[in-house]
Amino acid sequence: MKTIFIVDDNEINRIVAENALEKDYNTYTLESAAEMFEALEKTIPDLILLDIKMPVMDGFEALKILKSDARFKAIPVVFLTGTVDYEVEALGFESGVVDFIGKPFSPLVLIRRVEAHLETDKLIKKSLMAQQRLHTTTIGVIADLVESRDKITGKHIERTQGYLKILVEKLMAMNVYADEIRTWDMALLLPSAQLHDVGKIVVSDVILNKTEKLTDEEFDIIKTHSPEGERIISEIIDKTEEDDFLVYARRFAGSHHEKWNGKGYPRGLSGEDIPLEGRVMAIADVYDALVSERPYKKAFAHEKAVEIIKNDSGSHFDPKLVEVFLEAAEDFRAESQKFRNS
Repeated sequence: MKTIFIVDDNEINRIVAENALEKDYNTYTLESAAEMFEALEKTIPDLILLDIKMPVMDGFEALKILKSDARFKAIPVVFLTGTVDYEVEALGFESGVVDFIGKPFSPLVLIRRVEAHLETDKLIKKSLMAQQRLHTTTIGVIADLVESRDKITGKHIERTQGYLKILVEKLMAMNVYADEIRTWDMALLLPSAQLHDVGKIVVSDVILNKTEKLTDEEFDIIKTHSPEGERIISEIIDKTEEDDFLVYARRFAGSHHEKWNGKGYPRGLSGEDIPLEGRVMAIADVYDALVSERPYKKAFAHEKAVEIIKNDSGSHFDPKLVEVFLEAAEDFRAESQKFRNS
């Protein structure tokens, strides 16, 4: 059964709406935007009926917050209004509402409007799911192509995606950089991380698969994979259209080798000038390199890898992220063990 939030400071409006809808939907009646946001932490509705004129926080302010949070921005919102104002309606549609319903409203009109918008939302989500499957399939093929050329690093792309998921979820749980992370669409962010090394496509197989230590010149060539990956993704954006998936992928590709102290590459960014996506991926990327065997080195034990990352807090890595990594270290160990046992 679909869930609908009815947010209105007028009790009569809430009762009329609930009586009209409760037979066919799970309804939550809420008398303020504050109550709505509190309820959203526990339940994600399929549609929100939101009054415009409310004390403390009005409908437009609440809508702005909803649309800025990746968890809630896809929820269709219908404004409830007591007056017909074309300027207000234009601003509402521009801000992201899907419809306006005038008050006092007819229960039958309310039911039909709700049915129509839920059906439309269903079709939109079906289309987005198809697009997401296409993204995932396409990116999977590209990632496999990159990995098939690099015989040394093995399942690096798959492993780093797992580590990234663990770290991001821990960041949210510990409320670290949570405001920014809430704007991320996880369904797009995590798959896009598969492209962080896509620039290796332009690097010679001889260098990629060299079993001895790289010379300084060869390492300089390897380092080009970061700006080249960014360039490749930018070209895709230019030839199609910019979307969150490609924006995330470009940030991962272009910034995962930057260092907190400014001594990384390709731009020598430092501190929070480095995109958060790159700072998070840096830990996942380095951890995987440390615990994985290479022709020129044996795999470090998990404890040694954790110690190295801890010691590089404030130089290579964002200190806040290192603190979270240390809390998630056992989850990293378990994730790495899955690949050793497979």
